[in-house]
Amino acid sequence: MTTTRHPLSLAATVLTGVLALYIALVAFGNITDFGTNQQFVRHVLAMDTTFKDDDLMWRAITNKGVQDAAYVAIIVWETVAALVLIYATWLWIRRDHPAARRMTTYGSLMLMLLFGAGFIGIGGEWFSMWQSADWNGLEAATRVFLISGVVLIVAHLPGEHRQAEASRRP
Repeated sequence: MTTTRHPLSLAATVLTGVLALYIALVAFGNITDFGTNQQFVRHVLAMDTTFKDDDLMWRAITNKGVQDAAYVAIIVWETVAALVLIYATWLWIRRDHPAARRMTTYGSLMLMLLFGAGFIGIGGEWFSMWQSADWNGLEAATRVFLISGVVLIVAHLPGEHRQAEASRRP
């Protein structure tokens, strides 16, 4: 192991750490200020601020128990993703690149699933969140999806640390 850090592994460490910090703060905020985003999830699922198109409104979920269960599931997913990314950051710092890359991949993909499939796909299209002037989280979801993708790409770029890993293989 060398004493200097390759710039690409440094970038992967920093980006993974930034993403870990961000999603940890999101999860913490949702836990400590439960009601704010609970209302967001309720409104999106109820579709009560959309265009009220009869062809779409059958999709609305108005049961508060189901809405709250969805919100709790989101918070749990965010918390697990934060823990995975915190661990990945630790692995990058320890220079265990294969494990760090694997955990960064898992954490980034967890966020891409939540914000891409969950918020953009299901919330944005199925529940027509894009129609709401008040409860539209598509811009924020897109931002997290893209940042997670950048972190994923950087973690998998070939570089000096990849060559060192390859030279250690039998």
